[in-house]
Amino acid sequence: MSDQPKQINFTIVPADDSADAPTPRTYSNFCSIAHTPFDFTLTFCEVMPLSEKEIKSAESEHVVRAPVRVKVVVPVQFVPNLVSALQEHWRIFSESYNNAGWNKGSDPIH
Repeated sequence: MSDQPKQINFTIVPADDSADAPTPRTYSNFCSIAHTPFDFTLTFCEVMPLSEKEIKSAESEHVVRAPVRVKVVVPVQFVPNLVSALQEHWRIFSESYNNAGWNKGSDPIH
C-alpha cells in the first residue's frame, strides 16, 4: 500500500435552501476592505440618503457612518480566486448589458 493520500477532485456548489431555514439575503451598496497578513475582511454596509442633520454632521466631521450589514472574513489564499471570479462575472455582465445604459467607468468603487 502507498503512504500517499488519495486525491479526489470535486466541485463545491451551494446547497439548496431548506424551506424551514432559508438563507437570509442582505443588501449592501458599500464595501470597506481591510487585511492582515492572514486574511481579508470585507465589511458590507448600507448607505441611505442622508438627512439634513446627517449632512450637517458630515460637513463638520467629514465622516458618514453607515450601518454594517455583514462582515466576511476570507483567508488570503482565497482572494485571488475571488478577484478572478468577480472579473469574469463583470466581463460577462458587461457584454450582456452592453447597450443597457450601465455606467462601465473605470473608477473603482470602494
